[in-house]
Amino acid sequence: MATLAVGFAASVSYAIAQAPAKKQTTPAPSAAARKITFPPIPNPGYAPGRPVDQARAVYQFAAEHPEILKYVPCYCGCESSGHPHNESCFVKRRDAQGNVAEWDTHGYG
Repeated sequence: MATLAVGFAASVSYAIAQAPAKKQTTPAPSAAARKITFPPIPNPGYAPGRPVDQARAVYQFAAEHPEILKYVPCYCGCESSGHPHNESCFVKRRDAQGNVAEWDTHGYG
């Protein structure tokens, strides 16, 4: 479990470092600044792979920061089931405003 958390943190750091530099412009409001809404965090009926509070925090981070998680690849092989990046392990579908409409339970376990 600790390895997963360290790997995730390292992946996020690497993805941020590799993100292409952008011109200085007026920044668009981040998802968190826009107050992204989301349904209750999923509970698929089994214990999460990490403490429940940590699982909730990761799902909330995924809801509020897709601009980061889209740069983080998955290492568990889920790309073969259609997950192009780490955000899709947590968010199954967003509405037109970017709010989470449906969670993916893959990230829970």
